[in-house]
Amino acid sequence: MEAKRVLCNIQQIYGRPAVYLQPLRDAGFEIVFNDKGRHLTEADLIERLPGVFATIAGGEPYTERVFASAKDLKVVARFGVGWDKVDVDAATRHGIAVAMAFGANHESVADGAFALALGLSVNLLALHNRVVQGGWGCGFQPGLWGRTMGIVGFGRIGQAVARRCRGFAMRAMAYDVAPDADKAREYNVELVPLNRLLSEADIVSLHTPILPETRNMIGASELGLMKPTSFIINTARGGLIDEEALYRALADRRIAGAGLDVFAKEPPQGSPLLKLDNVLLAPHALGMDEAAERLMAERCVANILAIYSGRHPGPGFVLNPQVLAA
Repeated sequence: MEAKRVLCNIQQIYGRPAVYLQPLRDAGFEIVFNDKGRHLTEADLIERLPGVFATIAGGEPYTERVFASAKDLKVVARFGVGWDKVDVDAATRHGIAVAMAFGANHESVADGAFALALGLSVNLLALHNRVVQGGWGCGFQPGLWGRTMGIVGFGRIGQAVARRCRGFAMRAMAYDVAPDADKAREYNVELVPLNRLLSEADIVSLHTPILPETRNMIGASELGLMKPTSFIINTARGGLIDEEALYRALADRRIAGAGLDVFAKEPPQGSPLLKLDNVLLAPHALGMDEAAERLMAERCVANILAIYSGRHPGPGFVLNPQVLAA
């Protein structure tokens, strides 16, 4: 029997109308949801994947063991732009396409990164707590207008951050292993080596994927290059920063603060970062506004329907396009 089920693992849209999933129903697919209130485990996936043609994937693990057991699965459609939870090589060996929602949530993530930068720069959380606790009065905050933003990773999200810098009259610098010089000129961004960016930026914002060469790319030596008045923002992946080194730098006030939407372990239960007063934290949620929800879901649906009908979803959307030819 032909597999005609789609497993939607995005807990945030469970129980919502999700009209953007209707094209799947119109094509004859039954949509089943992860209603556990948490990411599915490897065992959970193995149990649920028989008869499933495609998944709309969140943060659940797609391992060799999962793919080996999923005889009906043909598409993992990522609800986002990161694939660190997907063993792409294993997917390829088992003939399963890994399709991405590139271009769908970069504006939303950039909004989130800027929110963290602005919140830290005006000391918003401390001021909020002062009022709630019955206090009053103010000091002088560093502010964001006219400061220097250092963007690590100058892809879609980094470029969206750079556009926002113009509205705050900020100097923008960027580091990327393969920078887009045309976009840098368009957005008045100075392309610089990483060490220079870290030493000159008032805010360092990370927007690079997690790869073997980028894991812990910000460690003690890199944090040591930053100014004591500077902030670091991470809305990309927690593994980009050595969290032990970050904690020491923050606790010793070697840097002024950090805004984190992502962590090496999620949720970060027991992390010493949670005890600091110079951090602003979010639960890996700052790219999840309603516009991103719609655009990412529509891209996932388009990817699934294209592959189901034997069409290519479009250049760049499938990480292992060789499986489509097969």
